[in-house]
Amino acid sequence: MNKVKIHFLGASGTVTGSKFYLETPEQNIMVDCGMFQGLKELRELNWKPFRLMLPK
Repeated sequence: MNKVKIHFLGASGTVTGSKFYLETPEQNIMVDCGMFQGLKELRELNWKPFRLMLPK
């Protein structure tokens, strides 16, 4: 039986939503990464390339 690991990575600070990182033997998927809100400098980060940060 193949196993799926799910990491629940809650939002913090100035982002909305939360993150869910799914690990399977075939591939890994990040779901619902949230968006920055508040100050213009933070909102502009919504259009920057996404940087994947994995739990240790």
